[in-house]
Amino acid sequence: MPTIDNQKFYANAIKKHGQSAKGLNWNSELYQVLRFDQLIKLLPNDIDNYTLTDVGCGFGDFYNYLSYKPKKYTGIDILEEMVLIARENTAQEIIRQDLIKSAPQVSDYIVCSGALNILTKFETTMFLQNCYNSARKGFLFNCLVGRDSETFNYLDQKFIEEIACSLGVNRVKYIEDYIPNDLTIGFFR
Repeated sequence: MPTIDNQKFYANAIKKHGQSAKGLNWNSELYQVLRFDQLIKLLPNDIDNYTLTDVGCGFGDFYNYLSYKPKKYTGIDILEEMVLIARENTAQEIIRQDLIKSAPQVSDYIVCSGALNILTKFETTMFLQNCYNSARKGFLFNCLVGRDSETFNYLDQKFIEEIACSLGVNRVKYIEDYIPNDLTIGFFR
């Protein structure tokens, strides 16, 4: 898979579709919500007792979708335009950071929805490592699974298991069959 300029990929989508699910390169708002629902299934019911960091937060949609808010929420995105919009949409702390190069701040739970879709395998490995190492309780993410693509990063369960083993993940939880070629994973301590 060729390297795609993450910032151009999303900046072009925002320019074309504005502040919408398609502006984040989602297939549709329904797919975005279905992925959010799977992540929520992996979070504790009393999330208001925990800190939560949303990596690749986009416009802050996950925060606004949550019925119960965490004790402290932090969003992280690499694109400055998204950071500014997410700050306005959530009134929460939103940070601009490249999570391939550095780990996010320590948080009880770290979630990631859709931010792995255009990374290379090496970038994915670094991203997963940085996020898991900063999660006190768990790192929850979703990814594309299945076929190879010229544009998108499709992972497989073997790759995920190898990463989990290398990180010393205590428990791995999978959720599938909600969208074709999509998987939600929980790496728990």
